[in-house]
Amino acid sequence: MKRLFAWGKARTDGALMARLQALPAAAELSQQPLSQQQWVVLDVESTGLNLQRDLLLSIGAVAIEGNSIGLADGFTCTLNRDQQHLGDSVLLHGISPSELAAGLTPAEALLAFMEYLGERPLLAFHAPFDQQMLARALKEEFNYKLRHPFLDLADLAPMLCPQAGLSKGGLDDWMSFFGLANLQRHNAYADALATAELALILFSRARRQGLDSAYALSDALARWKRRQQQSAW
Repeated sequence: MKRLFAWGKARTDGALMARLQALPAAAELSQQPLSQQQWVVLDVESTGLNLQRDLLLSIGAVAIEGNSIGLADGFTCTLNRDQQHLGDSVLLHGISPSELAAGLTPAEALLAFMEYLGERPLLAFHAPFDQQMLARALKEEFNYKLRHPFLDLADLAPMLCPQAGLSKGGLDDWMSFFGLANLQRHNAYADALATAELALILFSRARRQGLDSAYALSDALARWKRRQQQSAW
C-alpha cells in the first residue's frame, strides 16, 4: 500500500505542474464485463460537511480489478493543515497532531492521488460529497477540472437490493445487512476498503440482474433515480 506522507525534498512548482500535465485523461465508462473492469474506491475525510468551506484532511483509496481488491496497492495520505483552524473534526477522524504536521501539502497530496487514480473511474458511498470535495480542492490548487466518472454505492445498493428496505441507508447499515465488518470507521482508508467490499457484493448482484458493465450500471442507475424522483412528486 502506498503510504504518502511528507517527502524529504520539496518539489518545485514547475515539477508539480509537469506532473499535473502528465496525468492521463479520464476514461469513459466501459461496456466490458465487470470481471475485467478496474475501479478506484475513494473515501475522503474533511473538517466538516460544508462543500464550499471545509477542507480535506485525508484521502484513502483502494483499487478493484475484476472480482478482487488490490490490498497491496492501496493509497492513503494525510494533508498538512493548520491545526488552529480544524476544530473537533480531527478527533472524530482519529488524526493525531503529529500526523497532520507530517502530512503532505495539499498540492502534493492531490497530485499523488491523481497519479494513483490514473484514468480509472471512481466508486464511493455518498459519492457526491467525495466528488465535490476532491473537485473543489483540485480546482483551487491547480485550476484542474476533475472529469472522472463516479458511481454512488448509496444509490446502487438500494437499486440492486430493494428487499433490504434501506433506501436511505448509510454505509454502516449496508455493512450490517451483508454481515461485513469495519473496525475503524471515519478513517479514509478503512472506509474505502469497506466500500470496496460492499461494491464486490453489489457487482455480483448486478450480474445476476443482467447488468454486467460499468456503462450498464450507470445507465440503469440514471433510470432508477429518475423513477425515484417521479414517484416522490
